[in-house]
Amino acid sequence: MDPNPSHNTTKTTTLGPQSLCMEITAMEAHRVVMPPARTMAQKLGSRLKETFFPDDPLRQFKGQPARRRWILAAQYVFPILQWGPNYSLKLFKSDVISGLTIASLAIPQGISYAKLANLPPIVGLYSSFVPPLVYAVLGSSRDLAVGPVSIASLIMGSMLRQEASPTKDKLLFLQLALSSTFFAGLFQASLGLLRLGFIIDFLSKATLIGFMAGAAIIVSLQQLKSLLGITHFTNQMGLVPVLSSVFHHINEWSWQTILMGVCFLVLLLVARHVSMRRPKLFWVSAGAPLMSVILSTLLVFAFKGQRHGISVIGKLPEGLNPPSWNKLQFHGSHLGLVIKTGLVTGIISLTEGIAVGRTFAALKNYQVDGNKEMIAIGLMNIVGSSTSCYVTTGAFSRSAVNHNAGSKTAVSNIVMSVTVMVTLLFLMPLFQYTPNVVLGAIIVTAVIGLIDIPAAYSVWKIDKFDFVVMLCAFLGVIFISVQDGLAFAVGISLFKILLQITRPKTVILGNIPGTDIYRNLHHYEEAMRVPGFLILSVEAPINFANSTYLNERILRWIEDHETEEDEKQQSTLRFVILDLSAVSAIDTSGVSLLKDLRKAMDKKGAELVLVNPLGEVMEKLQKADEGQDLLRPDNLYLTVGEAVAFLSSSIKAQSTSHV
Repeated sequence: MDPNPSHNTTKTTTLGPQSLCMEITAMEAHRVVMPPARTMAQKLGSRLKETFFPDDPLRQFKGQPARRRWILAAQYVFPILQWGPNYSLKLFKSDVISGLTIASLAIPQGISYAKLANLPPIVGLYSSFVPPLVYAVLGSSRDLAVGPVSIASLIMGSMLRQEASPTKDKLLFLQLALSSTFFAGLFQASLGLLRLGFIIDFLSKATLIGFMAGAAIIVSLQQLKSLLGITHFTNQMGLVPVLSSVFHHINEWSWQTILMGVCFLVLLLVARHVSMRRPKLFWVSAGAPLMSVILSTLLVFAFKGQRHGISVIGKLPEGLNPPSWNKLQFHGSHLGLVIKTGLVTGIISLTEGIAVGRTFAALKNYQVDGNKEMIAIGLMNIVGSSTSCYVTTGAFSRSAVNHNAGSKTAVSNIVMSVTVMVTLLFLMPLFQYTPNVVLGAIIVTAVIGLIDIPAAYSVWKIDKFDFVVMLCAFLGVIFISVQDGLAFAVGISLFKILLQITRPKTVILGNIPGTDIYRNLHHYEEAMRVPGFLILSVEAPINFANSTYLNERILRWIEDHETEEDEKQQSTLRFVILDLSAVSAIDTSGVSLLKDLRKAMDKKGAELVLVNPLGEVMEKLQKADEGQDLLRPDNLYLTVGEAVAFLSSSIKAQSTSHV
């Protein structure tokens, strides 16, 4: 088939009623050519490459000798081999400072987050020892500080508590937590290996803002047990049950605990505020949690706080992580819950870790490979589940401290891990008198930063529908549950995507006087209709999900246009031009739509004109156009301007010949 040949003319055509003269300058109509022919294998290969390998990871191997390829492959799998050979003493000094700084934050946070997950406090320290070592070898971020995080801890604790009691069935609860960590790591690593990282993109920014804010409030409310000294506290996570439990047990409130909690909470919040106002004083907020633990422990020990109702952590076991592969459960009645918990915590921790890594990579102008990060975080959790660790990822608070402390490489994680190792081996007895109220204050201070009011306001200004999604995530987490609130928000986000697919935008175009430019009539006030023409733009792929809607919408455009012309006694509709520039794909239902529109136009005595169909669209239309009705040379143009100019000149030529 030979689409429309070139037409040369320089005539100026005037159309329209007496009150309006629209001058259309006929120009050269360029040929609309078919895309280069490709086999089915080539098309499939191209589609798979763009879907699973958009970053083209193999490009670095092109043109390299065999030995160099092996080196590049090893560096790709183990990023430490890429920067390790060039590591210097100067870099080590910076990493030691940042590593020790984040260790001072990781130790108290590790203990606190383990309690948040209803796990023994020592598990939090275990999780701050092995995973950072694994990530240092496999991770590609220079700033990510690895360890337990509040949101994943909260979700794991709340979900596992549905079938096991953390107080009555401690061993079972720990086994379920370790097994969930294994499945979380397996899921994360699988996403990276199979190049399916785009799945986590279904957690939109609006969803995450609302979810994080809601989870932060729930986490903070849960700490009222420690901050008030309540012994009997609800196991539920919703706002109403928690507040009800707080006020139903007023008789258990301890003024000594409240006094200590308020003092240290104020201290931690002031330290956080100072560091936020003056980033150079990052060490104030970084060291405040550890100083609070030390001071509170000394106070409790000196004044025998246990006798005054202040609960303490108690004795913690000394020594490094014991192996726990024999505690993993891959069968039994709890397997479904374990897999579900691993899936949810895996997605949340993966999303947080990659987002944090990319944030700080952008600040230092380097790239973080999302798929490699998934593999690194996944293997880190798989190894961790076999060494008494629960789910870990890159934490924003620790990573921010790591960045501000001048971290240069992942060696800062190794330094932090070694510091935790020393703590596990020699310093455990010092935590025996650490009060739980201080751990609660540390958690509240850490999660309060997750409530991002400026970001929520920005979402409100930009997209009201996104704000509704954010609000649903927020309210769902607070009033229903953490996992159900997240699922509800994701469901609304998917509904929004389906709505955009099934109800694509179509606009009517008009000419901007004095140019060959055509724009949305409702957007550009100066744009004017061209009498005898209805110019429409479809701004989405055409497929089975929206072909019926588009058919009805376009026919309604035509009916409305004809009604307006009858009322104004203008010229009848001669051409319906469809601008397909934004139609990136089409299926058989879409092809049938264009055929039906062609038949409908024939019945009305008008012609359907297609403008700039893209490569894939052209191929499918040509294969389906056996009678050469859709892609006739005189009904196929490269731009709207060329189509209107040439068709206008042909109309004038016909009218002149009749005269």
